[in-house]
Amino acid sequence: MAAGLLGKASFEGGVATATLGVALHYLIAMSMSFTYYLVAQRWSLLRERPVLAGAAYGLLLYVIMNHLVVPLSRAGPASKDPLWIGLSIAVHALLIGVPIALFARRALSRAAAI
Repeated sequence: MAAGLLGKASFEGGVATATLGVALHYLIAMSMSFTYYLVAQRWSLLRERPVLAGAAYGLLLYVIMNHLVVPLSRAGPASKDPLWIGLSIAVHALLIGVPIALFARRALSRAAAI
């Protein structure tokens, strides 16, 4: 993630740029999660169908990250390998979007019970 800000220099910064990369990664992940949580408070479909909605959200995140954020960053061009792209899409849908949706539904149901 530090490469998005620093470009190739991020690979020469040692622990400092590694720490920056981890911090940025978690900041982005928390922002994605919080955004879903906020929208799910108002849009019941996101709570009622978390697997479907989460997978769709993951796909949306893939598109935003790979077609907007990465091209505007200093990270360099994305991979054009079809296998890499397919796996990246699957990871965003199944391992990022769905868990975000399931955790948001759980948090919202707990908040409603209080």
